[in-house]
Amino acid sequence: MVRRLYSLAWWLAVPLILARLWWRGRQEPGYRQHIAERFGLAPRRTRTAPLLWLHAVSVGETRAAEPLIDALLLAYPGHDLLLTHMTPTGRATGADLFGHYGARLQQAYLPYDTGTMVGHFLDNFSPRICILMETELWPNVMACCTARGVPVVLVNARLSERSLRKAQRLGKLIADAAAQLTCVAAQTPDDATRIRSLGVRDVHVTGSIKFDVTPPPLALQAGTQLRHQIGARPVLLCASTRAGEELLLLDALARSDLPAEVLLLIVPRHPQRFNEVAMLIAEHGLDMQRRSVVGAQAVDAKVLLGDTMGEMFTYFSAGDIAWIGGSLLPLGGQNLIEACAVGKPVLLGPHTFNFALVSDEAIAAGAALRVADADTLLSTAALLLRDEALRTAMGERALQFAQQHRGATRRTMAVVAAVMPDDALNRR
Repeated sequence: MVRRLYSLAWWLAVPLILARLWWRGRQEPGYRQHIAERFGLAPRRTRTAPLLWLHAVSVGETRAAEPLIDALLLAYPGHDLLLTHMTPTGRATGADLFGHYGARLQQAYLPYDTGTMVGHFLDNFSPRICILMETELWPNVMACCTARGVPVVLVNARLSERSLRKAQRLGKLIADAAAQLTCVAAQTPDDATRIRSLGVRDVHVTGSIKFDVTPPPLALQAGTQLRHQIGARPVLLCASTRAGEELLLLDALARSDLPAEVLLLIVPRHPQRFNEVAMLIAEHGLDMQRRSVVGAQAVDAKVLLGDTMGEMFTYFSAGDIAWIGGSLLPLGGQNLIEACAVGKPVLLGPHTFNFALVSDEAIAAGAALRVADADTLLSTAALLLRDEALRTAMGERALQFAQQHRGATRRTMAVVAAVMPDDALNRR
């Protein structure tokens, strides 16, 4: 009964959903494309190879899934893979990362979570297994997969205390969905404990797959080129900034002791905010260039706006220090692993509850420093930019930290293989 009411709420929301898709499509045209897929009406599948299904909601999850997708397609050469998303940016990232697989990898949107829509989706694609990245748990997806005998594995799973409390407030709806998970590969022991408290029986600790993501050589080359355009100036990278944080940062810049020659490289997390952040920079009277139009020109402005997608490794490579956004305000922080993987010192704000353990471990390893506010962020950055030996030592420890935590993909593959249907095992 609870799930029926939940499904009814989805159906009643359809007019609002369509209006929201059209509204968001003003700035992101991708929201106005493939709309039928969001209602379970994907084009009929024509290939006959058995299908593995992996869901990565947006950009971060899609990029994190790269080592696992590569491992799956290598381990099961007779299979295709369906990669689903909820956002156009996630879909675009998947196309960039996995286009070389050609027809073996198909992309689609995950339909909205009603039994009818999910049922059409499953009947069309008939996946042998469902692999969900990180935090996705949809009641009707779970119920429909269970009814069709499709095992569901939640991988690279994380669950903060805050998210656990939200899940518990949903009571039986989430409890029933969690109980239908075949197994879970959790990032940390604390994540595993919280997931078990939802009623999941088979939980393994495998680490974070994000540590296994390798910086693409082309991205590093692009970073070297961008650094050449910037010149010898020190670069403070503000990565994956969220709404409200750029204002704090720019206000603090006016009263900071950051060296005048420092380039501020700001990369907002969400592309629909690129123009908003550009206007904010202009309102502060700062000279700015945009990455999307700078081409091969010299970068000589005070601020470079990173208004492109899929270039985070390029930006990390070009910077001297990386502050990870989402952490000055109580938003939970963002992934610091990519910065460590290219050997950059990391600064974190006070709010990293979505990445609590990895943040604490990076700080303990000397790869990262925590700052209390925007003023402390800029003063700490100024200190590091003036002390090359300290900055180099932190960067080396960051790289060591990233390398020491590799191996999660191999452990996750073992968990997946244990529940893979027999016909998949026979088609390797």
